[in-house]
Parts: sequence; C-alpha cells; structure tokens
Amino acid sequence: MTDQLSRTFSALADPTRRAILERLSGGVATVGELAAPFDMTFAAVSKHLRVLEGAGLVTRGRDAQYRPARLDARPLAAASRWIEDYAQFWEDSVDALDQYLNALQQLAPSAPDQHDQTHQENDHD
Repeated sequence: MTDQLSRTFSALADPTRRAILERLSGGVATVGELAAPFDMTFAAVSKHLRVLEGAGLVTRGRDAQYRPARLDARPLAAASRWIEDYAQFWEDSVDALDQYLNALQQLAPSAPDQHDQTHQENDHD
C-alpha cells in the first residue's frame, strides 16, 4: 500500500496528468473535453483520469453516461506543505552559507581597489 503523498507525486509525474489537472482547475469537464487538446484516445485520457482518481486528485460524477471529472485539490495541499518544509531547509542553508562567506570576507585582508591601483600607477609617471 502506497501512502497518499507518494500517490500524489506519482500522479503529478506525468505532464499529461498535470495538464488535465490544470484544465480541471477551471471547472468540471468531460473526458471528451479533456481529450480535445491531446493527440490521444478517450480511452487513454480515461486511464490518466483513473490514476488521478487513485491519487485522490480527481472525482468523477455518476450521471448515467455523463461522468464529469472534477479537481479535488486537497492532496495538492499536503504535497505543497511537504515541499515548503524543504524550501525552508534550503533557504536556511543558503542564509547560513551567506553568513559564513561574509565572516570569511571579514577575516581576509582586503585587496587594494582596482581604481586605487590604477591611480597609484599614474602617480609614478
């Protein structure tokens, strides 16, 4: 059994499924409407929808032959929180590196300014 976060990222790994989610963020759509921008069969789009349903990212209506797909963004919120935790880690790491490099610059003897060197050379002429 795979955890929810893994199912979410697995579903998002495919660019077609991401495009389908983007389309569904604008509202409910049928398989035909979702298939329109792609060079694929309704059956192929339906397979993508099943993966998205399995990840909890899409729900399907049950209106006879009309089964509209609808975005359920709750699993995306959990994935976003997980990513944000690592974004904070990297931000903190970059800040620590910046502080370290600033401390090293304070310890290093300062090199004469390029402008000052040129000015001194001209004084000797």
